[in-house]
Amino acid sequence: MSKEQLIIFDTTLRDGEQSPGASMTKEEKLRIARQLERMRVNVIEAGFPAASNGDFAAVKAVAEVIKDSTVAALSRAFDKDISRALEAIKPAASGRIHTFLATSPIHMEKKLRMSPDDVIAAAKSAVRFARNGIDDVEFSCEDAGRSELDFLCRVIEAVIKEGATTINIPDTVGYNVPEQFAERIKQLRARIPNSDKVVWSVHCHNDLGLAVANSLAAVMAGARQVECTINGLGERAGNASLEEIVMAVRTRQDIFPCETRIDATQIVPASKMVSSITGFPVQPNKAIVGANAFAHESGIHQDGVLKHRETYEIMRAEDVGWNANKLVLGKLSGRTAFRARLKELGIEVESEQVLNTAFMRFKELADKKHEIFDEDLHALMSDEAVTPENERYRLVSSMFHSETGEVPLARLIISTEGIEKEAEASGSGPVDATFKAIESIAASGSELLLYSVTAITTGTDAQGEVTVRLAKDGRIVNGQGADTDIVVASAKAYIHALNTLSSKKEKLNPQI
Repeated sequence: MSKEQLIIFDTTLRDGEQSPGASMTKEEKLRIARQLERMRVNVIEAGFPAASNGDFAAVKAVAEVIKDSTVAALSRAFDKDISRALEAIKPAASGRIHTFLATSPIHMEKKLRMSPDDVIAAAKSAVRFARNGIDDVEFSCEDAGRSELDFLCRVIEAVIKEGATTINIPDTVGYNVPEQFAERIKQLRARIPNSDKVVWSVHCHNDLGLAVANSLAAVMAGARQVECTINGLGERAGNASLEEIVMAVRTRQDIFPCETRIDATQIVPASKMVSSITGFPVQPNKAIVGANAFAHESGIHQDGVLKHRETYEIMRAEDVGWNANKLVLGKLSGRTAFRARLKELGIEVESEQVLNTAFMRFKELADKKHEIFDEDLHALMSDEAVTPENERYRLVSSMFHSETGEVPLARLIISTEGIEKEAEASGSGPVDATFKAIESIAASGSELLLYSVTAITTGTDAQGEVTVRLAKDGRIVNGQGADTDIVVASAKAYIHALNTLSSKKEKLNPQI
C-alpha cells in the first residue's frame, strides 16, 4: 500500500532571510529557488511581498521561473497585504497565499490589542478575501504553541469554513516539547468537525533545540506538511532543518506513515549554496550537511565502517549529495562551456555584460587555481551579485606587507562613488590593517560583530570565503568575499558589507 505524501514547505527565502544579516538579493533568491525546485520541494515560500518593493520583485521573479513547485507568498491578515501577495504570485504555475494572525493570549492582548472575537472575525475575513483571488490558501495561527486549545478550535473551524486549504500550527517561539506538541495536533484534528477538509501543517522554531523533534512528533500525530529551511536558517535559533526532516522520514520508513518526494542528492549542494549566499557557515558536526557528518575518527568506528558501512552509518553520504563537487572547468574552458555550467547550477546570467565580467574573473581564477569546482563558481557569481547601483565602494587594488618582527601594513585604492582614494594603515595583522585602511575612507562607524573564514574546496590553492558581519544603529548586515588570497577576500567581504549597509534597505519581518 502506498504511503501518504509529506509536503515539504521550504521557507528559506522568507523566514530564513530573517536571520540577522542573511538578506538576499533577487538574483540570489532565484538561484536558491531553482535549487529548491531541483530538489523537488513541494512549496517554496518566496517572501513577504508587502514588506518592501524589493521583496515584492523577488517573489514575482520566483513565481515567473518556478514551474514544478508551488510558490507561496506570505501576508498579514489585511486585505492590502493579501492583494499585494496575490499580485506577486500571479505569474506562478501554482501559487499559494499564506496569511496569518496571532492567536495566543499574550499576542492578542499585548501586540494586536484585539479581543478573541475580533481575531476570529479578522481571520475569517482574511481567508475569505484570499479565496476570492486564489484556491490555495494557508492560514497560520501565530504563536499556536502558546494558544488556548478551545480558542484555537474556534478560529480554525471558522477559517476552514471560509475556504482555507492548509492549516498551519506554528511553535513561533520554540516553547513546546515533542509529546506536548504532538498531543496538540491530535486534539485539534479530533475536536474540529471539519478537520478532514484541510492539510495540517507545522512550523517549529528551534529556541530550545527541539524544532525537528517537535515537527516529527507532529507528523506522527497526523501533520502532513512541515515548514522548514535549508541548514535550519531562521530567526533567533532558527527553524526546523529541511535536511534533518527529510532524512529522518526517509531513514525511518519503518515508523513514519508517510514519505517525501525530495531528491535527497540535492541536499548538500543546496546547503552549500545557502551557506555561501547568506554567509552563515554550517557547523562541522551539523547532521546530514556538516563536514564531519560522515567522518569517523575513532579507530573502532573506522574498522567497523570498513568492514560493513551500516555498523556506524545509517545513511550513505552520496545519497545526500556528498562528493558532488566535481571538477567542471579549467583555464582552457571557453565562454560557451562556462555559460552552460552556470545554467546547470541554476545560475541565470541576465546580460552579456555580466557574463563577460564573470568569465573574465573566471579566467583570472583559473590562472591562480588549477582545478575549479562548482563551489568556486557559486562563490564567483556571489561576488558578481553586487550591482553598480548598490556598489558605493569598490576595491581597485591592494598591497599588503607582513614580516616577522614588523608591524603589518595594508595599502589600498578604493573607488567610492566613482572617485579613487588611497589609504594606508597598520594593524595587529594584515586583515586588521586592511579593515582599518577601508574604514579610514568609509568612516562607517559600524561595529564588527563577526569575522570568519572557510575554505570553499580542498587543497592549498583553495579559495577562502570570508564572512564579515557589521552592525550600525540596530541594523546587522553580512558581507562575503572569496579569493585565493585570504586578505583580498577579507577586503572584498568588508566592502560588500559596507555596500549593503549603505543601501538603506528597510523591510518588515513577520514572526510566525
